[in-house]
Amino acid sequence: MIDDVSRLLPLSQAHLYILLALRSEDKHGYAIMQDVRELSEGSYKLGPATLYENLAKLVDLGVITEVLDSTAGDERRRYYRLTALGKRALKEDVARLGRLVGRLDLRRVKGRENPA
Repeated sequence: MIDDVSRLLPLSQAHLYILLALRSEDKHGYAIMQDVRELSEGSYKLGPATLYENLAKLVDLGVITEVLDSTAGDERRRYYRLTALGKRALKEDVARLGRLVGRLDLRRVKGRENPA
């Protein structure tokens, strides 16, 4: 498990979308896939194999944790939850992306944008 959040950054696109999907509540895999599709406005889709491979990696890194929901009636269904490390990683990567977008907007305003 990694304690230093800087070693996790920048987050891959899959990791970023998964953490964004988990930012407000615990979710199972299918709900995460639906949220990723919605968050990306359909431009990024995680299939089951890619999703579960990334979830396993995030669990190993200590960014998310698996939780069982015995109230759901299916004890096999696994839910995933952001850890404190995951929340820090998400916050820092979103801030990094915000700074990047800010720099791009500033260049456009100053006339430094290179036409394609």
